Amino acid sequence: MKVFIYCQHVQKEDDVHIKALVSQLRDLKLEFFFNSGYLEKTQNLQFNQWSSYEELLQEKPDFVITLGGDGTILKALTYVRDSGIPILGINLGRLGFLASTEKRLVADAVHYLVNGMYEIEQRSLLHLDSSHGLFGDTPFALNDFTLLKRDNSSMITIHAYLNGDYLNSYFADGLIVATPTGSTGYSLSCGGPILFPASKSLVITPVAPHNLNVRPVVIPDDGVLSFEVEGRTENFLCTLDSRYEVITADHQLAIRKEQFTIGLIRLQANGFLKTLREKLHWGVDKRN
Repeated sequence: MKVFIYCQHVQKEDDVHIKALVSQLRDLKLEFFFNSGYLEKTQNLQFNQWSSYEELLQEKPDFVITLGGDGTILKALTYVRDSGIPILGINLGRLGFLASTEKRLVADAVHYLVNGMYEIEQRSLLHLDSSHGLFGDTPFALNDFTLLKRDNSSMITIHAYLNGDYLNSYFADGLIVATPTGSTGYSLSCGGPILFPASKSLVITPVAPHNLNVRPVVIPDDGVLSFEVEGRTENFLCTLDSRYEVITADHQLAIRKEQFTIGLIRLQANGFLKTLREKLHWGVDKRN
């Protein structure tokens, strides 16, 4: 069995968990590789390393393990792409909806993987088509696509169309299109609903809309959303997950469901409902 490991920024206090992971991988005689960016930052070059989508296709690991938070998974996704290799997120951060395995369970996580005690959830993604070619080889997002005003400029106007039919003109600070996976992210903080991962839907959530009667909308994920943006300034922000590009009113943008999915590993001890209860403190009365 072969494992690729992806890290970005790891706090010193979390070194113990990385050592525990390495120890467990070695004990079980698994072949493992760390991403080269992490090894260079830590000046630790004793491990095998990987650095690209092409290497991932060539080596064909059984799993990719991320060490960090949800942002680490989103970054790793730009390497995994359409390879079909599932991702297990070990949460070294705070909230961790995607990286749902707690760091104290690192050794147990490897045991679960080796013994097949897990499920793979296929998560849908968004694909961006643009008249000006944005985001290079990775024009997709697991969480969300957003259009936002830049800096401290006045609100912007976003004209939205669904399958070519006029939907609405949003006068707001921005607009979010979220997948079911991304419904617990930026969209949720702006008042959007929580969707279950298997829901075949998308959420359109305005960011600080000028008209208070404009509410989040849930639509089927088999449609195409297109957008035109205008405002008092020349530039606006367009994002896919944590990545962004600067755009102008000349950009014509369309969002649709990506042709491939991403597999997220859920260990037997974890599930979406359990994650919701723990992360959002449902059913807990802090007064008692």
